[in-house]
Amino acid sequence: MALVLYHVDWCPECELVRDKLAELGLAYDDVVVPDARPMRTQVFDASGQYYVPVLKDGDKVLTETRDILAHLETQYGDQRPAAR
Repeated sequence: MALVLYHVDWCPECELVRDKLAELGLAYDDVVVPDARPMRTQVFDASGQYYVPVLKDGDKVLTETRDILAHLETQYGDQRPAAR
């Protein structure tokens, strides 16, 4: 099941999600969308709204940063790479 993250590079909320994905060692499709909300057609098609971040995990679509972080921790937190 592929993870897909829709985001913009300058968004602090998006950075929190990218950091969590990195912390958990998860591979994901990185979709950088336009800065202008009306141009974010990929985001709208995936979630029905234009705000980022949006995380798609299989059939599940999450649109709120705190929900995304909680989902990642719950679903994948026990799969963290071992500390070196």
